[in-house]
Amino acid sequence: MFKWLLAIAGFFIFRGRFFGAVIGFIIGSAIDNYQRIRNATGPNGQRMTSEDLFNYYQRRATQFDVPTMLMALSAAVMKADGKVLKSELNYVKNFFNAQFGPRFSNDHLQVLKRFLDSDQIPLQQICSDIRTRMQPAVRTQLLHYLFGIAKADGDVSPQEIDVIENISRMLHVSQEDFISIKNMFYRDINSDYKILGIDESASDEEVKKAYRKMAVKFHPDKVSQMGEEYQKGAKEKFQKIQEAYEAIKKRRGIK
Repeated sequence: MFKWLLAIAGFFIFRGRFFGAVIGFIIGSAIDNYQRIRNATGPNGQRMTSEDLFNYYQRRATQFDVPTMLMALSAAVMKADGKVLKSELNYVKNFFNAQFGPRFSNDHLQVLKRFLDSDQIPLQQICSDIRTRMQPAVRTQLLHYLFGIAKADGDVSPQEIDVIENISRMLHVSQEDFISIKNMFYRDINSDYKILGIDESASDEEVKKAYRKMAVKFHPDKVSQMGEEYQKGAKEKFQKIQEAYEAIKKRRGIK
């Protein structure tokens, strides 16, 4: 719209000269493109396609990197059960405030809104991009954050579990690690064993061995290079592993 309005305006401002219309057209086109990105729509007002949204993600990720990655994954989990809750939004805000401090702004929330408003988030492409930027320990830690969003309303729905498991596979996080983290948020009678990556039939020695393996694998030092909120999540996960081990020891009378 602006490109034609400013083309006409330029024509008259420069007293009927053709180059005035050209200058107006160029400026108007730039404004139209900016508005299109701001509103996450195509040139005729249609919703952005999955490819358009990934291109938008890449432009943001080049500049903002980790925050944009997290906003894309956050939106996928928040949309999973068909309703976006205030408790989930508050969890995301609190995480970002703690993780990024002054660097977190309303601009980041606008990024989140664009992903929430999208019909289809290009998770496969985004997760592929994340794999090239993040070490395995950090990608695993992302699952802890995503389950935190799902648990924000006090309940983790099957739909949310499915989305996080799908993200986990695309991030190349092992199924064993996914099940371990899931059972820290979604518990059943065998959750303590699942957290340690074993089943109830494991021997006492296998329980001890599994605990030592998980304690090394998920030690908070693995993400010491990341921000405070990542480290907090890692410490919580490490504590869950210890609690699961202590519960099994008590149940079995292991010394």
